[in-house]
Amino acid sequence: MGTGGTLYIGEKGKILYNTILPESLRKSYTPPKSYIPSSPGHEEEWIQACKGGAPAGSDFEWAGPLTETVLLGNIALRRALKEKLTSVILKFDPESFSFTNVPEANQYLHCEYRKGWSL
Repeated sequence: MGTGGTLYIGEKGKILYNTILPESLRKSYTPPKSYIPSSPGHEEEWIQACKGGAPAGSDFEWAGPLTETVLLGNIALRRALKEKLTSVILKFDPESFSFTNVPEANQYLHCEYRKGWSL
């Protein structure tokens, strides 16, 4: 299955890892032109953005909501919620910063800080 272990099967052919099959289809394929500029690297891109250059490809407008989604997904994987979430979709309201249909999940949105520590 190649190094990627994935085989995509389409109506015209297949893609195994990064190889188009059959060969006749691969030879007729023209890759699209790049429309996203290549990154000089995550750290360099960040430094350039800090110095007033172009915004980073994963700036806070993009990375903030992405991080929130991943962290909310971690709550959905909590063992204590496993049985309940096998039959219910966990719904989150960002305005009220709470789960609207599984109130017991809200306990994972906040934590108590040790004495002397706070945000």
